[in-house]
Amino acid sequence: MGGSNMMDRHDLSVVDDTPVIASARNLTKRFGDFTAVDGVSFDIRENKIYGLLGRNGAGKTTVMQMLTAQSRQSSGDIEIFGSRPYENASALAKVCFVKESQKYPEDFKVRHVIDCAARLLPHWDRQFAKELMNDFDLPAGRKVKKLSRGMLSTLGVVIGLASRAPLTFFDEPYLGLDAVARHMFYDRLLADYSQNPRTVILSTHLIDEVSDLLEHVLLIDKGTIVIDADAEDLRQSAFALSGAADAVDRFLGDRRVLHRESFGTFARVSIERQLSFEDRSRATSLGIEIEPLSLQQLIIRNTTAPGSDSMKASDPTDKESAL
Repeated sequence: MGGSNMMDRHDLSVVDDTPVIASARNLTKRFGDFTAVDGVSFDIRENKIYGLLGRNGAGKTTVMQMLTAQSRQSSGDIEIFGSRPYENASALAKVCFVKESQKYPEDFKVRHVIDCAARLLPHWDRQFAKELMNDFDLPAGRKVKKLSRGMLSTLGVVIGLASRAPLTFFDEPYLGLDAVARHMFYDRLLADYSQNPRTVILSTHLIDEVSDLLEHVLLIDKGTIVIDADAEDLRQSAFALSGAADAVDRFLGDRRVLHRESFGTFARVSIERQLSFEDRSRATSLGIEIEPLSLQQLIIRNTTAPGSDSMKASDPTDKESAL
């Protein structure tokens, strides 16, 4: 599988005996000569919040479409709740997939969409849906085609949360929401998750906003899994070192550098390795400052690493905005 070396470096999870509710093994999807997903393997476990992260075109949506039987894989195996999902109504009844720009029948009003969701999703909570509609000021009587992009996103959020499906996917459904509404979504998700645990998969570019929610991270880069790790382990696995360039170089030794910036005799480098007490003491003695990398910085560094095709982008702002 492409990118396997990077995968090895980031498979940080300890043994986890939480039940697996979805899995992929050597999952591949081709569109003609283009391979969108290339031999990925991973497990999705019960009652966790996952971040499915990656650049535009990395393969995130394709993976979710295959897991939810909206697209068939070219090769490989998928299991959802112990069985293959394609044409499997009993397995798919436990799944809710909320995606950006969801299409609805032309003449439907909001209440018609909500009523359909209530009939199709066996774990649906009508009272919770009503509360969410009030919280987000979603007008039940308005035609869906008359909704703004933000209101369409709100409708998807309400469906995803009120579904209380054991496996719920959110594929960028909240891009039309302003910052206040997005944080309301995060708050409602976390509060309801604590009361009604289930597995939630968030596919998003807004990594800093959701980083505190995530318990596990799957990072896809150019169709392969490059990170499959517990989020807390990741937060402790990468650091930024700042100081005199010669001192930084002495400290680094053979450590892998994710990113380096130099300003005259001053250097700032990002590394991926846990630091021991002795490491920290030595860095202090060399006058080096240590800061943890944020989850977003770590993801950016692992999708723009030296030798990656993505380094061809000349503007670092473009790299960051692509996440």
